[in-house]
Parts: sequence; C-alpha cells; structure tokens
Amino acid sequence: MVAVRTFWKGHMRLALVTIPIRLVSAISSEEKISFHQVDRKTKQRIRYKKVAGEGGREVPSQDISYGYEVEPGNYVLFDNDELDALKLSSRHTIELTEFVDAFSINPLYFDRPYYILPDGEVAEEGYCVIRDALQSAKKCGIGQIAMRGKENLIALMPAGNGLMLETLRYDSDVRDADDIFSGLGTQKFRPGLIDMAKQLIEERSTEFDPSAYKDHYAETVREFVKEKLAGGETVAVSSGEEAATGAGTVIDFMEALKRSVEKAPAKKGGRSEPKRAAAASTKRDPVKRSKAPEKSAGRGSSGSKGRSATTKKKA
Repeated sequence: MVAVRTFWKGHMRLALVTIPIRLVSAISSEEKISFHQVDRKTKQRIRYKKVAGEGGREVPSQDISYGYEVEPGNYVLFDNDELDALKLSSRHTIELTEFVDAFSINPLYFDRPYYILPDGEVAEEGYCVIRDALQSAKKCGIGQIAMRGKENLIALMPAGNGLMLETLRYDSDVRDADDIFSGLGTQKFRPGLIDMAKQLIEERSTEFDPSAYKDHYAETVREFVKEKLAGGETVAVSSGEEAATGAGTVIDFMEALKRSVEKAPAKKGGRSEPKRAAAASTKRDPVKRSKAPEKSAGRGSSGSKGRSATTKKKA
C-alpha cells in the first residue's frame, strides 16, 4: 500500500456498527505547475502577511479572532476555543443515515473526492463488509462530516478495492438550471440538423480514457523552463525575510519613525517627550468601510432536487 498523508481520522458508523477510518486525498498535486511571485527589481520573494489598520500593522496568530458580519461594520466575534467547542457529532464520526441509487446524484453536486482507508487491522473486516454490500446493492451512503472549518454533506461509495468519499455541495449552493436557461430552446430547427449532429456524435463516440488527455499548458511551461535553464536564465531569489526584521525596506512609515526615535541617543538633560509622542502617533482610527451589499438568504433544500442530472447547472 502506497504511503499517503492522512487528511482526517475518525469513525464510520452504520446503525450500531462503528469502524475506525482515515481519509486521504484522491487528488495528487505533484504534477501541478505553480509559480512564486518575485519582486522584479529586488529579486525577493513576495509574501503575504495578516495585517490590520491603515498602516498595515502585522497581527500575530494568537491575537486573531473570527468575525461574523451581522450588518455592515458590525460583527459577532469568536475565538478558536469557542469554535472548537461546538458539539458536532460529524466532527469525528461519519454516520451513514440513508442510501441512494449509485447513479442518482446529479454530478453538479460533486465537490471533492477522498479515499477511505480502515484505520488498523481490526477495522478491516467491517470496512470490507460495507464495501461489498454497497457494491452488491449498487447504492451509495449519504452522511455528513465536519472538516475544513465546516460541515460537509458526503456520498460514500465503492472505488476499486476500497471506498471513496465525495463531498457534496448543499442544495442552497447550486443555482437552478431552469432560472439560468429560461427562454432557450424555443426556436424551430431546420429539418435534418439534429440528425446530422447525432451522426457526428456517433462517429466520435468512444470509451472515456482520462490518460489520453494531457495538460498542454503545463507541458508547454515545463519546456519553457528547460529552455531558460539551458540558456542560463536563472537568478538567485532571496526569501525577503530580512526586510521584515528591519534590515530592508520598512513599509509602515510611522513604525519607521518610532524605531528611529527609540534608537537615537538621548540628549543630556533632555526629556523623552518625542518618544512618547511617536508611540502615541501610532494609534489609528478604525478604517471606514463602504456599505456592503445585503446578503441574500440561501434557497431551502428540496427533496426532489439532485435526483436528475438535467435539473441544475452551475453558472
């Protein structure tokens, strides 16, 4: 078995049967092309910091809370401990509450796939029983799981010799296709157009083979990188962290003044009034915000939605 990083650990429950499991991502990012942003002039890596206020004061992680905006400019604040204390059974257990036909879920609702593995030898028997039962019944289990800071709707289904979990979008997250496509398809076609289109489709029909398709953009970028390497077009890029400690450019002008005053030698018999004044000047008024648009309430879920692949379409 290939060693992969565990993304989530918990239990899968079916009635009174509880099985220890772990999730690993079904998506690999090894072949993904990614770039770092670099300052063209200084050849330093561009980094992002968590800042607040007009002067861009950096805020340490322990001082960051989470705000839910109830109206423009007014928030209800939560700390990490308060959010962690929320009692959700789905934080540690996936309870399979119902089962649906394996192909009855509209692909529009599929979000992100994970592989499910039994967590330990003792869990393997129960894991395989559920896998084989789902295969035989041609069903997939529906439940919920709390991860990535929210509670996700999930579908659990057989995949090869194991089980796969697919996070699903909630009904309120999906736009109604009837609203998007209203007014289309009312015109009359010339005779024979549909037959000719069907003929073209039949001539090009085959079994889907994902390995036959390549990311041409990524391949072109890799070739471009090789060309630049062969031509000696490489530069040394620093992390840019020296600037954050004051050795390089200081972005906050008021902070720079404060540091300058603190480092300057005091005059004999002089008072330290300027230092206090500089420190006091770093206090800033809250940032004024423009009025945000009102949030629209999500649509309620419908029992009939998600059963047909033709009812919804993501815009």
